[in-house]
Amino acid sequence: MDRYCVFGNPIAHSKSPEIHAAFAAQTGQQLSYEKLLAPLDGFAAAVQAFIAAGGKGANVTVPFKLEAHALADALTVRAQAAGAVNTLVFSEQGIIGDNTDGAGLVNDIVRNAGVAIAGKRVLLLGAGGAARGVVLPLLEHRPAALAIANRTVATAEALVQQFAALAGEGVLSACGFAEVQGKYDIVINATSASLSAELPPLPPSAFAPGALALDMMYGKEPTVFLRFAATHGAATRDGLGMLVEQAAEAFEVWRGLRPATTDLLQQLRTKL
Repeated sequence: MDRYCVFGNPIAHSKSPEIHAAFAAQTGQQLSYEKLLAPLDGFAAAVQAFIAAGGKGANVTVPFKLEAHALADALTVRAQAAGAVNTLVFSEQGIIGDNTDGAGLVNDIVRNAGVAIAGKRVLLLGAGGAARGVVLPLLEHRPAALAIANRTVATAEALVQQFAALAGEGVLSACGFAEVQGKYDIVINATSASLSAELPPLPPSAFAPGALALDMMYGKEPTVFLRFAATHGAATRDGLGMLVEQAAEAFEVWRGLRPATTDLLQQLRTKL
């Protein structure tokens, strides 16, 4: 039986084994998937031990995504763009690093929420690792505009410079939170503010009529950002769909089959 796992520290909370077990049952794939606690100073050794034990692939979560990027012998285009790796493939050619986070976000917006990105004005809050991983997949859907707002404007400007060649003229821009101008059809919170129940200092005018607000965090109750967005007329969506969709993307990378996600997403929602 092919073995897969997710590495993290902490890792006990991970829903990945449940998700991948459901995907395997649905698609008739014989595989095992476990969660492994890697020492903070021993990620590479933990990966090599898993490979030696017959591991075929792995997911990587906090805080090892940058180390996974450095460990990989080869990187996919989207992993190069993200500067981080959340999916590893162990092949005869070595360790291949991929990043399915951005694809997961985009698939959740387009497939699950039913909101097209093409031609829309998109506002991305934050310019850290979570934001960097979704810029390329968002641009591939050809938004009319993609503005990156961040507390430190220089960090957002660096992202714009990195991806400028892939975007159309005038599509990408950077600003501070206080300088956000205009109205946006899709507003994505990629900051860590929701972890501490804080709100990015975003003007209410940023939400266009009928806007979709998405927070990468998820939980039983809506985040502060989602409550704020709802009071200003936006439809809201948390990060649970992104979690399931990035897992489906990784499953397809490993097994060559795309699992359905709708029923599983509903089941996970009821368990929160």
